[in-house]
Amino acid sequence: MSKTRIGVVGCGNISGIYLQADETFEILETVACADLVIERAREQAARHSVHRACSTAELLADPEIEIVVNLTNPDAHAEVAMQAVEAGKSVHNEKPLALARDEARRLLEAATAQGVRVGGAPDTFLGGGLQTCRKLIDDGWIGEPIGATAFMLCHGHESWHPNPGYYYQPGAGPMFDMGPYYLTTLVALMGPVRRVSGAARSTFSERTITSQPLYGAKIKVNTPTHVASTLEFASGAIGTLLTSFDVWAHELPHIEIYGTQGSLSVPDPNTFGGPVRVRRAGAEAWSDVPLTHGCTKNSRGIGVADMAYALRSGRAHRASGQLAYHVLDIMHASLESAREGRRIELDSACERPSPLPLGLLPGTLDE
Repeated sequence: MSKTRIGVVGCGNISGIYLQADETFEILETVACADLVIERAREQAARHSVHRACSTAELLADPEIEIVVNLTNPDAHAEVAMQAVEAGKSVHNEKPLALARDEARRLLEAATAQGVRVGGAPDTFLGGGLQTCRKLIDDGWIGEPIGATAFMLCHGHESWHPNPGYYYQPGAGPMFDMGPYYLTTLVALMGPVRRVSGAARSTFSERTITSQPLYGAKIKVNTPTHVASTLEFASGAIGTLLTSFDVWAHELPHIEIYGTQGSLSVPDPNTFGGPVRVRRAGAEAWSDVPLTHGCTKNSRGIGVADMAYALRSGRAHRASGQLAYHVLDIMHASLESAREGRRIELDSACERPSPLPLGLLPGTLDE
């Protein structure tokens, strides 16, 4: 099979793992990377043996590039992705798909008009841990799913991140920063959400940075940092999601899914592996489940590889723009519900992405 040539825009911290995707997925070949700071692009190109470091405009003008991997800051996701689509290229955005719903809708509409694809992170739901959970649900191990709980709780990023100010501004906070991992997983496992209720607060109006190099600097908090959401799925199941930057410690699971015949313990949705555990009706203890799928190590870029295979075969790609938009819609609806004191009916929906086949050869995603 011929390689799909990709270009990476944005050479910050997350770019390193994407630039290693060539080593994991045989269909991909990264031929160029770009950044506003050209020296940063040159450094990453040299580090990962990428042929060319260039400007974004030069990358988008390259006729050989089929997929643009957009790793820019979230407030630039929509603009750069639209430029890629207008250049006739498919694009895979880091999360979130865009900051505003209308930007994301315009992007999807433009891609349809141009005949190209839009995808979005996270793609962790394609890892071996979460694909094993998908198989257990599809095979009826816990019966019909009736509910779920999901928890992402910590005390924020100012103790370790070199520049944490962004995380406390609109478009970030725990919901927009980490919510996509949990919501994408829940939708991939249980299907789309139809209605959302939320409550939110900002516990600390100001944060003090204790990491280097900005030790001692103050951050004004301008977005909710403790958000509780109730998710009513189209299937009738009910989910609870709690995301917080205000919690010092807890003993809660990442995700649990409850069915008519048992319960499923789901691994950290920010990872690709396990553990996966199940406790069926009548069992006296949880049982560990061997993983049924590969890609259990850090496999960011698997969504890009899946898009590349889909472009060749014509099938739907799994980390789709529709899935990413639905997750964006849920996040906005949760905060809107908190502000307005009412349940929000969602306008969006999406297909539950198809599971990966069993028995794939390493480095491949199609049979």
